[in-house]
Amino acid sequence: MSDDAPTPLECHTGHRGPRFPNTGFPAHRHKTAITRVYFASRQLAESLDGRPDIAIVSITDPGTPDARISEDFHSILRLQFFDAVPADEYLPAPHGLFDRIMAREVSSFVQALGASEQPVGVLVHCEYGISRSAAVALFVEAWSGAPLEAREFACEANEWVIDRLLDLHPDLEIETPPKTAIHDRRAKPRLS
Repeated sequence: MSDDAPTPLECHTGHRGPRFPNTGFPAHRHKTAITRVYFASRQLAESLDGRPDIAIVSITDPGTPDARISEDFHSILRLQFFDAVPADEYLPAPHGLFDRIMAREVSSFVQALGASEQPVGVLVHCEYGISRSAAVALFVEAWSGAPLEAREFACEANEWVIDRLLDLHPDLEIETPPKTAIHDRRAKPRLS
């Protein structure tokens, strides 16, 4: 195979260029200032000191108080929606679920961060740091090409949230890691 010939993955995805290890995503899908992506629980996010090089997507349940996030972070997008999926995807989403309006808010926020003058990381949090935050973090990774830290733990990402974001960006591919990836990471010997 010549240096210019596409790899089998490139033939499958239609994307060329450097890739993140184990993701198949192009290294820089968009020219972007986003350098890293993280997801965490509300408790962890509330415990952090603000940093001007980190932006926050704060996800809480409807009717609950906003997370107590330091105003010293680069910027904060606050969203309220339940960690749920509708019983019937062909009916309008019930009140309190992630919808197209919220998807546009996330997309606009990420695009604005990507256009920043200075490099910026993105931390997405939800109540437990398992499903909603993982879904939005996977989107930020796919859009920006920035590596998602601890990606293997995003295996329970909320598929409804991912699908609403992909509705706006059908050119993106978001692959949720398999649940076995957590076991594989935990089975690796740690450095002393």
